Amino acid sequence: MSAQRRADGNHRVVVTGMGAIHGFGHGVAALWQAVAAAECAIAPTTLARGNQQITVPAARIPGYRDRDYFTELQVALLDPFAQYALLAGREAVADAGLAGDTDGWRDAAVIVGNGGGGELAREDAGAYLFTRGGTRVHPLTVPRTNHQAVVSHLAADTQAFGPAYVISTGCASGTHALAQATWMIRHGLVNRALSGGCEANAIFSVACAFTAVRTVARDTSRPFSHGRTGFSFGEGAGILVLESLEAAHARGARIHGEILGVGMSIDPADQVHPSHLGPTLCLTRALKDAGREPGDIAYVNGHGTGTVLNDRVESAAVRDFFGPHAGRLALSSSKSQLGHSFGASGALEAIICLKALRHQTLPPTVNWLGPDPDCPLDPVANKARSASLETVLTQSFGFGGVNAALALGLGG
Repeated sequence: MSAQRRADGNHRVVVTGMGAIHGFGHGVAALWQAVAAAECAIAPTTLARGNQQITVPAARIPGYRDRDYFTELQVALLDPFAQYALLAGREAVADAGLAGDTDGWRDAAVIVGNGGGGELAREDAGAYLFTRGGTRVHPLTVPRTNHQAVVSHLAADTQAFGPAYVISTGCASGTHALAQATWMIRHGLVNRALSGGCEANAIFSVACAFTAVRTVARDTSRPFSHGRTGFSFGEGAGILVLESLEAAHARGARIHGEILGVGMSIDPADQVHPSHLGPTLCLTRALKDAGREPGDIAYVNGHGTGTVLNDRVESAAVRDFFGPHAGRLALSSSKSQLGHSFGASGALEAIICLKALRHQTLPPTVNWLGPDPDCPLDPVANKARSASLETVLTQSFGFGGVNAALALGLGG
């Protein structure tokens, strides 16, 4: 069997471009530099609507001004979630050496994960109707709020005419989108895809909703630590260019890494209280698909929201799956640095994992105060460190019990 193909005869899938916008700023280089330096983008953030306001911990994009990147007409059409995806997508396409190559994108897929769609436009419309007595909202409210707007704009930007759709599975959206794009390339439906996740819901109404559920941290995000009180908001986008290994080699592309395996599952019991069985099955399927054993893994980039329940269940699932090997495993959470950007999180964390592989460095869990007996795994506390990495796992879980995991390697 050719090294260009998997053992099952299907195409190998590699990453040739990456783009990101996030709480540390714009670009993959800025993202990795801050992650490796154990910085934290989370700060107390006041969100307001009219004469009401709420203060929550959040990692918003610093100094972001839409007019720095888009025309007045584009701003009218693009809710921030789509703006972020476009900016990350342009970086990814340029990084892949494919900017301006409209012929190369013609048959490509565009698959993006997003949880909330145009939340700001939706809040604007609601405020106008219900607090200001309006009867007609802005005529662009529908195209601004629609989830699928993000793939429409990315396809227009690249002139892609292939399959295009949005995955909306809450916090697992970005990872699910990358999984779907991987399958399409693996089975020969397309040679290339633009995929990842985006989110822009650090706004007043969303903050009020999650505060009501009592999942928002009192101070900051400290996953897997004692004294954790919940998650912190984040926003941004991570977009990746995926290609078959044959297509990447044919054009001499630089390869950032390979998506070796995909795992998915659902907890069918409870909408908001996960069990460890679903995540365990998800990890099992990802490693089986990758052709790897638990002992091959030294690092898992966890979902790690910082809520008491989620971190406990995730830790139990990892212990369950890895068994005796769990004692030699690192499990850290990038949400301690970037906040929880919902649909964007899985894609940003996949980028972080690929950089971790390239630099042989374990990303840290910052804000960690000390061990919790419910989370007895190595969290890479407060400081990145060197490690020997060949295959890593990244996992995402969402409300409703949806789970997704990717096994990543250097590949190429």
